[in-house]
Amino acid sequence: MPAGIAGTVHRIEAATIEPQETDPTNPPTAYGVPVKIVAGRMQPLASGDALGVIYGFNVRDFPGVASQDPLGTSTPPTKGGMSVLKRGYMNVTLNGTTAAVKGGPIYVRVATPAAGKPIGGVEAAADGANTVVLPSNSYFMGPADAYGNTEIAFNI
Repeated sequence: MPAGIAGTVHRIEAATIEPQETDPTNPPTAYGVPVKIVAGRMQPLASGDALGVIYGFNVRDFPGVASQDPLGTSTPPTKGGMSVLKRGYMNVTLNGTTAAVKGGPIYVRVATPAAGKPIGGVEAAADGANTVVLPSNSYFMGPADAYGNTEIAFNI
């Protein structure tokens, strides 16, 4: 059984979540990933984005009625509203091969995507200019489970 589902907020009492409109021309394709705001609408990170454009992490709202995905998958809506975690604890998918450790820094891929390392993906190790590190008030809460799910503290 997985430790959680990407995009799920934990410790809701410590969370700050905002509603945002999704950009229908460039919507996020996964939950629990960093997002940016462009012209008032939420978009996924793009290759070459800087640390400063990260607005928050997109939230997997539950219950949700926006899609009819099969069990074990979850696709964000391509239009309308979504929630963004500005501060709090969330489950994310750990990308890359480096294990997350409690208190370890969070890196986000912003260039040179590869198998298992998508743009906007969360990683536990630096990869030169291909990743940016979130500020020290964001960190891993422990290692990932067998499915790659791990909890992060964001902007705490």
